[in-house]
Amino acid sequence: MVTWYVRGGGVIGPAPFLIAGIVNITPDSFFDGGRHFEPEAAARHGLELLNQGAHILDLGGESTRPFSQSVSAESEMTRVLPVLENLLDVNRDAIISVDTYKSRVASRCLEAGAVIINDISACRFDPELLDVLLQYKPGYVLMHTLDRPENMQTDPRYTDVTREILSFFETNLTRLVRAGMPENRIVLDPGIGFGKTLEHNLELMRNMECFHVLGRPLFVGLSYKSMWSRLLGLELQERGMPTQVGTALMAAKQVGIHRVHHVQDTRITLKIVENICS
Repeated sequence: MVTWYVRGGGVIGPAPFLIAGIVNITPDSFFDGGRHFEPEAAARHGLELLNQGAHILDLGGESTRPFSQSVSAESEMTRVLPVLENLLDVNRDAIISVDTYKSRVASRCLEAGAVIINDISACRFDPELLDVLLQYKPGYVLMHTLDRPENMQTDPRYTDVTREILSFFETNLTRLVRAGMPENRIVLDPGIGFGKTLEHNLELMRNMECFHVLGRPLFVGLSYKSMWSRLLGLELQERGMPTQVGTALMAAKQVGIHRVHHVQDTRITLKIVENICS
């Protein structure tokens, strides 16, 4: 069972698994190519994901796919805030996460009603983000990446990828808690596809149980990622089946939170795992 404490004393769970539905509010998303870029379209998509059973909506106003370029905090807020406000106007109980590493974006979105910050950078790209976390104490996704998206896939190397990311989590989890961030707000994301080769990703997936030693829920995103193309030679829209197989395997390894594009399919996958593996 997974339980996650978020901003304002909120609690998600306990539940066997949690699903974070992805809402890309960018013109250059690798998955939908900007289909939900307009605020009204993004809000409709978010409500549809909630109706399908998403526990969390993860809103992103900057693409973090490999080799993507960053956008300004102002542009990111212009994209995300209207969608966030629209969603909460329609469903005040919606649990909103914002995928950002920028302190200004995080602060504004938390003020507007978001309760989780999903940060690819572990507060490294904008150190002032730590101050925002300590002020608002939201739910927080502590993720590993080697570098910024524009550089992270340039010859990524590790001696032992699992051991190095475990050490990264230990160091940064300790740093956050000592600074005053409640440990029960933090979940851990090994960053599949972020500064990793196909073999690095597979090695992490084989060894996912190693991260349970830290006592925090695991948050994993495998949805439609390019690793499935490298492994199986599949085009983007052919990656649905491997996404669900990978999600099932990770759930069987007690990954509690799954970040996905297709919520309804994932609910079915996780229900099967729950009834076989529990």
